[in-house]
Amino acid sequence: MSEELLINISPMESRVAVLDNGILGEIYIERHHKLGLVGNIYLGTVVRVLPGMQAAFVDIGQSRTAFLHVNDMQREPRPVAEKNKAAKATKHEINEDDATANASADSLAVTPPIVSAQSTEIVPASKTLIQHRLHESQRILVQVTKDQLGSKGARLTTNISLPSRYLVYLPSSDHIGISQRIDGEEERSRLKTELSSLMQTVNLKGGLIARTAAERLPVDKLEEDIYYLLQLWRTICARRQEINHHQSSELIYQELSLPLRSIRDLVHADTEKVIIDNTQIYEQVRYFAKEFVPFVYDRIVHYTAEQSLFDVHRVEDDLRDALKRRVDLKSGGYLIIDQTEAMTTIDVNTGSFVGGRSLEDTVYKTNLEATHAIARQLRLRNLGGIIILDFIDMLEQQHKDDVLESLQAQLTQDYAKTKITQVSELGLVEMTRKRTRESLGQQLCEPCSTCQGRGFVKTAETVCFEIFREIMRCARTYNSPKKFTVVAHAAVIDLLLTTESDTVADLEYLLGRVITFDVENLYTQEQYDIVLD
Repeated sequence: MSEELLINISPMESRVAVLDNGILGEIYIERHHKLGLVGNIYLGTVVRVLPGMQAAFVDIGQSRTAFLHVNDMQREPRPVAEKNKAAKATKHEINEDDATANASADSLAVTPPIVSAQSTEIVPASKTLIQHRLHESQRILVQVTKDQLGSKGARLTTNISLPSRYLVYLPSSDHIGISQRIDGEEERSRLKTELSSLMQTVNLKGGLIARTAAERLPVDKLEEDIYYLLQLWRTICARRQEINHHQSSELIYQELSLPLRSIRDLVHADTEKVIIDNTQIYEQVRYFAKEFVPFVYDRIVHYTAEQSLFDVHRVEDDLRDALKRRVDLKSGGYLIIDQTEAMTTIDVNTGSFVGGRSLEDTVYKTNLEATHAIARQLRLRNLGGIIILDFIDMLEQQHKDDVLESLQAQLTQDYAKTKITQVSELGLVEMTRKRTRESLGQQLCEPCSTCQGRGFVKTAETVCFEIFREIMRCARTYNSPKKFTVVAHAAVIDLLLTTESDTVADLEYLLGRVITFDVENLYTQEQYDIVLD
């Protein structure tokens, strides 16, 4: 599979598109006036502790206070006397894959893994109440793991992690983990051994996680990454000491800009080109790639043509389609995608696809095709949280297994962590996808001012009947008006003067008053006023 990275820069925003075989697979957008917070490290101030939720709100200098749960806090060290005893008891329980899974190290928005607070043995954070660990006005070093989503503030952790191209440094841990995407047991063992040796050589305190890009990487490259991360951590510690204690919050470390993050996290051996349409960013990316990702240096291209880079590769068209509810499949079937605050639902339909041999075969082929489209749409739209997939009902168990297997295979390309359940008795597949930033729709759109996000408005007929009831209510309440004037949307007035004209005449006769109509083009279909004359 060939892959290209397109980096489009404008005065307002930076955009990175990932093309898989010429088709848009992922899109990342960063507004220059509203940079993402994930990965940033702040010295914040606790403003409120909530024992009932075992959480605290922390001021990090943003419009909303950020949220810190006790499970995301550094874990208290045990006394030295208990340390050796606990180590023997728990040594066989450490699951390297579980620790690595918690660190979404290959995600563009790097999420700090949950690790210990110091290079000592730990006790579960859940056993220590947050009200005994934090108090109001306390200053605390935190890292953002999830951006502000809607009305919710950012999510925080006190477990700091620093990503580089090949490694993630965990200053507060003593664990060495390997990315789950590195399958070979021999390679996993080699990386763990070499990282352990290098940490001793450079006297590095803390833990490391080897990212997928570290597979088959020479020792000297790993050593360069370790020195870079060590120096970065020392800079952060020095910055922490310099902070004015009178300030309520301060940014200690800011994550790289989107173009540089994309080079660090997204390029790999299959990346054929990185095309950039801005001279300044082109030079920055080349310098960064030469230092940290040298294999991609010669693949970086400066785009200078007059036509927009995204227009040439049809990215703008794909972006518009990604905001629609309906996604058409090549066979004639289609998906309907609905995103709510609680979950996202994806409904599969055969549409105009009639198949050939039998209904079961038609349904099976449509569902198989849908798995490819669903996996792509999840990445493209950045849909996260709980996702319900409503495949078309299949009778044969083998077909259900094939569809589920196909879906799992397609999701292996996803940087975000996913978890899928089996097909339920109702034919539904429940899954979750890790969410660290807003979805594409949330980032580019806002609720409709007419329907307030419902997705529909009252019919003109419904509004007409509401107007009749309101006129009768006014007539009973006020005896003086001799005339009623209805001010409403053109579609409503048109219906009142045509289909509902007999009802209007009957109402005038019943009330003994004249009813007139005025069109207000600025009103929505649901808006109306009744003027008493």
